[in-house]
Amino acid sequence: MHPILADLRKLLVYVLACLLAGSVAAGLLWFGGTADGSPALAFALPLCLVYGFIVLSAYPVCRALPYVRRRPVAALALFGGTTLVSASAWLALATAWNVAGQAFGLDAGFIAMNANLRLILFLAGAGAYVLSLLAHDVLIAFENVRAAVAGEAESRLMARDAELRMLRSQIDPHFLFNCLNSISALTSLDPAAARDMTIDLAQFFRRTLALSTRETIPLSEEMALCEHYLAIEKRRFGSRLNVELTIAPGALHCLLPPLTLQPLLENALKHGIRELDEGGTVTVVALARDEWLHLAVSNPLASHPATASDSGLGLKTCRARLTTLYGERARIVWQRKDGQFKIELAIPQPKEIEA
Repeated sequence: MHPILADLRKLLVYVLACLLAGSVAAGLLWFGGTADGSPALAFALPLCLVYGFIVLSAYPVCRALPYVRRRPVAALALFGGTTLVSASAWLALATAWNVAGQAFGLDAGFIAMNANLRLILFLAGAGAYVLSLLAHDVLIAFENVRAAVAGEAESRLMARDAELRMLRSQIDPHFLFNCLNSISALTSLDPAAARDMTIDLAQFFRRTLALSTRETIPLSEEMALCEHYLAIEKRRFGSRLNVELTIAPGALHCLLPPLTLQPLLENALKHGIRELDEGGTVTVVALARDEWLHLAVSNPLASHPATASDSGLGLKTCRARLTTLYGERARIVWQRKDGQFKIELAIPQPKEIEA
């Protein structure tokens, strides 16, 4: 359906525009001495209103031959043919309506029709249809742009969802395997600890599933998820794992994609703490400054690590997700220095969040 016909407000505006065009045409007929004021209005208003809907047929014509597929001969044949048909129909309607004016007591009809006026009417009808073709070409171009933007946005959303599902599908199996092994070992040694670990594991996955449906979440919700994760890992690593959290109060309301911080903590444990016999401390710092959320995660490294921290799945996925969501505005960098591995993120915030 034509966009104008599908929207009542647009339809009313279009009808008013047709009536305005009819008033202008009536004024020209009157000033040209072809008809008096009232007969000129009676002739022009209905014709312009009817022809206004006839020229809307240019919309399917333009869609039938998109601009990118047009060839000069085909375009000339199609558009030239439809223009001639429309202009001829307009002239036929004008002639018939003028004759119908005799039923209103006007011997010569609404206007004094002659050969020159018929030619002018035919050219006016052809010109109006050509303008309609050009206008509909522009309309279709805008529709294509909107559809492309909407398609790109949908693709970006699907990509974010796919990345999150991929991240979760690759994190969950080995993480769950390790947790179940630990729970199995604790069952006989410390049943209460096994129960607590099972509860934390259930809470972790429950929160993971709940957050995965949202595009962004407050840092406070991400921290709640990470608390369950760290509680599980502390039972696995025991005294080898220490965590220092420095979270500025203003940062808790800042937004970030779900499962942004947790994979970074997993990276720190997997590539740092696990390879150190004495363990170490994972430090997390978060603060809000100048409409940005700044996050930093650091952990000690072994002198000769068996795996490289900067090749972890979590870092690569985090960078890809931030790029997808924020483009070049978000930043993530990491470096090794003085036996420490440090990751820093900067995520832009909406102004109302910062305020």
